Amino acid sequence: MLPWSSPLVGRIEHETVHSALLRDNPLGDPHERPIYVYLPPGYDDSDRRYPVVYVIQGYTGNVAMWFNRTPFRRPFPELADDVFADGSTPPAIVVYVDAWTAYGGSQFLDSPATGRYHSYLCDEVVPWVDARYRTLAEPAHRAISGKSSGGYGAMVTPMLRPDLFGALATHAGDALFDVCYPDGFPKVARTLRDEYDGDYANFLADRGKRIHGTRDSDLELIEIYGYAAAYSGNEDGSVSLPFDDTGALVPDVWARWLAWDPVRMAGEPRYAEALRGMTAIWIDAGRSDEYYLDLGATAFHRAVVAAGVPDDRVYFELFDGRHGAIEYRYPLALAWLCERIAA
Repeated sequence: MLPWSSPLVGRIEHETVHSALLRDNPLGDPHERPIYVYLPPGYDDSDRRYPVVYVIQGYTGNVAMWFNRTPFRRPFPELADDVFADGSTPPAIVVYVDAWTAYGGSQFLDSPATGRYHSYLCDEVVPWVDARYRTLAEPAHRAISGKSSGGYGAMVTPMLRPDLFGALATHAGDALFDVCYPDGFPKVARTLRDEYDGDYANFLADRGKRIHGTRDSDLELIEIYGYAAAYSGNEDGSVSLPFDDTGALVPDVWARWLAWDPVRMAGEPRYAEALRGMTAIWIDAGRSDEYYLDLGATAFHRAVVAAGVPDDRVYFELFDGRHGAIEYRYPLALAWLCERIAA
């Protein structure tokens, strides 16, 4: 395995989206966002139009991280290029979207505590791509894919906007909130008590004065806060936590989180209708996922089936693996999606 990048058969354009919706967002995050657009081999040699797969990232991800190279493994943009290299998979445009925030992520939702990241994706990024590239600009030819929090976004975005997205792939996406989140609440409550006098404001103030990660508890604290900012952010920009100082659930706030659970959403008539209209749904997760997202994947698959999505439109698999180092799964889903959203 070469430790450096290999030439692509297609090519990637590095561009910038100037977002009106993210301007003056509550966290002061940039409203100019990088976007990477992969054009498949042959794009420049014809006037053909292409389906599009939007790729979104997990928590703490930013778009430049797609090119991070770890020992003995290749980054996804190279693996994605391989999908189209020999012509056996219908070609597609692949768009890598950035939705990072100062809290580490947006869950690809609109929130008064972080910004309008769902609307940014749907109402700015998609039209931006369609205006600049030769796309097949219909839901049946437009898919979204992601892992972890990106997998969450890939599940909920098409349910919220079936007029835009007609296919999805979710890899270990956040789902079945009753199972995947509450285990972490007591630990965070204890850490806040012991290190920050029980107050998230003290943590945020301390974190702002030093390099993130210089305390062992940084990631677990900011992760839960980032989720809360997405699921239970308030109109004044404040964030309500779904647990109290003992780690016990706060019922009214927890109910706000549950309303965003893809499993529960799939059981609602309007979202079930959106799922039934989809061309393709890929769901997978590692059997040993540390966050029990294999169980979430199973529950979401059952909810999709219960919603009435035909079996031939759904792929479901639990594979041997954990939460990390599963990038080799992404090109499998990419090829499967492209076969179904091609013209």
